[in-house]
Amino acid sequence: MSAASRRSSDGAKPVPLTREALAKLRLKALRRGIWFRDLKQGERKLLSLTIRVVEQVRSFILARLVSRIVSKLCEAMEGRVFRFMRTEGKSLAEKISKIAEVWGNRAAKSWAKDSGFIQYLAINNLPSFKT
Repeated sequence: MSAASRRSSDGAKPVPLTREALAKLRLKALRRGIWFRDLKQGERKLLSLTIRVVEQVRSFILARLVSRIVSKLCEAMEGRVFRFMRTEGKSLAEKISKIAEVWGNRAAKSWAKDSGFIQYLAINNLPSFKT
């Protein structure tokens, strides 16, 4: 993790630790109702003050603190299916892949890394789990 950016929880796109990017993230969190629900008062104050004072985070200590808050916000904003894909779907795909390999399906080895298959399993098994 560098002081310049922090990967979002789904690993998709890094969130740069700049005033503009943090302000956009705060606005998105406010619109979705996550800002007050999922962040503590101290976390909200730190992020708001960082947005006001700093153009780009250069301090390693501040970057570490802010990136934890950014990760928390990104996790809270991700959808239910993607959260389940990240937490349970991958291990489920690996188990099914290994079973299919034992049965003689050589192509099954790639199933564990196939995001479409992982998403399919997550959607089909979502109702049976409370997340």
